Amino acid sequence: MLVSINWLKQYIDLDDITPEELAEKITKSGIEVDSARPIVDQIKKVVVGYVKSCEKHPNADKLNLCQVDVGDEELQIICGAPNVQAGQKVAVAKPGARLPGGMKIKKTKLRGVESQGMICSLQELGIDDKFVQKEFVDGIFVFPDDVEVGEDAIKLLNLNDTILELELTPNRSDCLSMIGVAYEVAAILGKDLKLPEVLIDSMNEDAADYVQVKVENPELNPYYGAFIIKNIQVGPSPLWMQNRLIAAGIRPINNVVDITNYVLLEYGQPLHAFDYDRFGSKEVVIRTAKKDEKIQTLDDEERTLKEDHLVITNGKEPVAIAGVMGGADSEVSQETTTVLLEAAYFDPQTVRKGSKDHQLRSEASIRFEKGVDPKRVKEAGLRACQLLEQYAGGKVLSGVVEFNELEVIENVVEFSSDQINQVLGTNISKGEMEEIIARLRFDYEHKGEGFKVIVPTRRGDVSIVEDMVEEIARIYGYDRLPYTLPEGTGHAGRLTEQQQLKRNIHRYLQGSGLNESWTYSLTTRKRSGLLVSPEVKALNPVPVKLAMPMSEAHSHLRLSLLPELLASLQYNIARKQADLALYELGSVYINRKKGLISLPEEQLRIAGALTGLWMNHPWQKETKAVDFYVVKGILEGLFDYIHLNGVQFEADEVEGMHPGRCAVLKVNGETFGFLGQLHPSLQNEYDLKDTYVFDINLEKILEHMDKVEQFVPIPRYPSVSQDLAFVVSEQVSSSDILEVIKDAGGSYLQKVDVFDVYQGEHMEKGKKSIAYRLLFQNPEATLTDEEVDQARENIITSVKEKFHAELRG
Repeated sequence: MLVSINWLKQYIDLDDITPEELAEKITKSGIEVDSARPIVDQIKKVVVGYVKSCEKHPNADKLNLCQVDVGDEELQIICGAPNVQAGQKVAVAKPGARLPGGMKIKKTKLRGVESQGMICSLQELGIDDKFVQKEFVDGIFVFPDDVEVGEDAIKLLNLNDTILELELTPNRSDCLSMIGVAYEVAAILGKDLKLPEVLIDSMNEDAADYVQVKVENPELNPYYGAFIIKNIQVGPSPLWMQNRLIAAGIRPINNVVDITNYVLLEYGQPLHAFDYDRFGSKEVVIRTAKKDEKIQTLDDEERTLKEDHLVITNGKEPVAIAGVMGGADSEVSQETTTVLLEAAYFDPQTVRKGSKDHQLRSEASIRFEKGVDPKRVKEAGLRACQLLEQYAGGKVLSGVVEFNELEVIENVVEFSSDQINQVLGTNISKGEMEEIIARLRFDYEHKGEGFKVIVPTRRGDVSIVEDMVEEIARIYGYDRLPYTLPEGTGHAGRLTEQQQLKRNIHRYLQGSGLNESWTYSLTTRKRSGLLVSPEVKALNPVPVKLAMPMSEAHSHLRLSLLPELLASLQYNIARKQADLALYELGSVYINRKKGLISLPEEQLRIAGALTGLWMNHPWQKETKAVDFYVVKGILEGLFDYIHLNGVQFEADEVEGMHPGRCAVLKVNGETFGFLGQLHPSLQNEYDLKDTYVFDINLEKILEHMDKVEQFVPIPRYPSVSQDLAFVVSEQVSSSDILEVIKDAGGSYLQKVDVFDVYQGEHMEKGKKSIAYRLLFQNPEATLTDEEVDQARENIITSVKEKFHAELRG
């Protein structure tokens, strides 16, 4: 951010401090000043001159002989500029003047005729070509008629200014405006702040009669304001405004465009001016672009739009890329008489996407990307209207036509003075803290021994107590903080709940015989949508594609850990490793906005893939292949180990899984993963044989698991075990029967396990037998036969009634 000291003086009295001293104070407060430099090297003896006459040089075709009044004398000057004419007011370097680059002006003869000075171009006064108005690029600069002959031209051109270049961190977007910097400097110096007063003399005509605003995507454009200004006279902007734009690195164009750029620099709020008569309709429609829709932008480039670009349209075709650049068809020109002025709040991520895709990083897009002050959007538009009235002859129509769903939230931070002093190791009084908060121009209330601070929306970087600690420290002065050891008692560090859970999961799965695998977060477009867990699928996620992937194999962020885990199985099997059990704990990336740019939600999950033999004891002639129940047993043991109770395994179908060998996991009625066998077609795709997988949302485990471990005494009284086998329809799930058994079993039923499932010979077609082992125990006395028999009968009766079951003998 380039900050003009002369401009800054409009808001704050800086007469008692040099630019170098100010730069040092700003740097010490936490914002680095990269440089403090004059716009040009010190120049003297350059004044405003009036060209009384201009004739051809008698001995040279391309030179002119001019008589120039410089106030206290008249000089004869030879000038080669093609645009010099009699009647102009120009910048004249008198004899003895020294210009940038070391050029010293003295009387000399050119082609036999004496020249007593030099009529200067802006480039000769040290201004870069790219900031010079187009009409003066190849010639001398011409002042407006209202300047006085003999005045100091350097002062008029603001070339006696010093520019501070601020190196801003991303969180300090408030200082991307002169007013934001003024707030900062006023706080640092403890000085009063004078902000521009916005007053408009509106016409009786209503702006709503000229334009209507429609926003199709409020989440991308929560505020859009349209102002109508009539009777515009397009011409040069006032010299002081041109000078301030040049000092900030912006080339002046005309008064309308310059005013929008000026307000951008002053408020940090980008604006855009459309030629109302060339706009194409009375309706402004803000929407996302259609596929391959085109627009010719102000730089005369035809650009192809994507569906995630936000555009301003006239209801039929785009007239601007929102927050990035306007279209050529509605550009303000010399013939413009009515202006449609836009002041809007656009979603930062959407502007960033459009800016990046079109390689158009502008002053406007930079500010939209970092986030503008929601409270100043409309005010900035009114400020531009005020300036258009003053310097473009405009008449502002009554009212602003707006769409407004912008939520303005002011952060509230509460803290005590002791909290601040404990962190800083200081003894700052409450009164001094109050003074600092007031200097920052934060609203506040006293609350006990501390404060309740209402942070203005311009300071979105202040939201928690630690931020206020920083604010108070930097205004108090980092150089005033004492060198002390931290106050307070030390505490041993500890793992967070999530860290402890991850550690326990690793410990259990590795102890159960699984090997940890680390795979890429990037995968192919096809694999990014494979084996997505049902609760993730329900969010309708859209795979996130990289803008410039290194290869198609790593072009999309994954929605599931399983596809790359299966690729690891495939890789190992191809190298003669047949019995494999892998797991991975990592993130998946869920983008919920179809066709729109948004930061994906990062979700931690744990997934596993197993194939081949689970048990292989050749000396005992004992082997067991991986199957559904092996994986289910691993997960049941894991849930028990991490204290996740009440997990239900419900048979269900999941895309990519074997339809009869798959179950979803639920806890408290909420799905959080699945397990089962891969679908044969997917197994063939990966060159795998019987392969079983699981995929679990770790964050849901953290949400539902018991956080506090509870200990009970070792039982003093014996337990009683009972076995029951029920014949039920093969459509009945074991988990449903388990729930009924637990409800009917009474308070002494401690545990229920399935130990056998039978279908086949001696079993009626369409039926199955499920055997359960019931464990009863009374912690306070020995159970009687009557108590156990009563519980057993309750269970049998309930299961029979609920599932039309038969007790198997």
